[in-house]
Amino acid sequence: MLRKLPPSHSGAGTSLSDAYLDKTNPYNTNPYIRIIHLIWCLAPSWGSELPTEGISMIRKLIATDNDTATTILRVAVGVIFFAHGAQKMLGWFGGYGFTGTMGFFTGVMHIPAPIAFLAIAAEFFGGLGLIFGLLTRVASFGIFSNMVVAVAMVHSHFGLFMNWSGAQKGEGYEYHLLVLAMTSFLMIRGAGAVSVDRLLSSPANNSIMSQARPQAA
Repeated sequence: MLRKLPPSHSGAGTSLSDAYLDKTNPYNTNPYIRIIHLIWCLAPSWGSELPTEGISMIRKLIATDNDTATTILRVAVGVIFFAHGAQKMLGWFGGYGFTGTMGFFTGVMHIPAPIAFLAIAAEFFGGLGLIFGLLTRVASFGIFSNMVVAVAMVHSHFGLFMNWSGAQKGEGYEYHLLVLAMTSFLMIRGAGAVSVDRLLSSPANNSIMSQARPQAA
């Protein structure tokens, strides 16, 4: 909807289109002023559409049900990957810490530094996100991506099975396939019960948001 121009510009209650068709209006004599006025009049409509689209996208991203089985799977994956991420990020649980891990990734495995950092962050922050059920689909996607890269770059060369007997030169990718399946499930279903996503996407909260939006408009 077009914004009304101030009375001093075009007369009280004059619409944007009428004002710019009025050749007696002194503001129409300068094209730069006309452009500024056009942006000024259209800005509110842009601002009213963008937040609504953003809110809708976030709602779809965090939407989930109240399923307990999903919660058990999410927390289990979250704990495992937080532990691995803490080894790499903080040096906990016997890990090398951030500096040591980055040195290994970039120096030994020749992984570019930005990708190495994203791999560490995906495990650490992704694990935390899954534990609390916060942005579960984003956290799952980060871990999913890590597993795809790990299989493609390293573990595909050693076959399916892990090195249970110690006779292989490296670990296979059966563990990674399990993680890919679990994170795919979480990206489809969301966080489940007892999660921040569930709290934010609950019907009661959505009802409050939908009631508040018309008032703000």
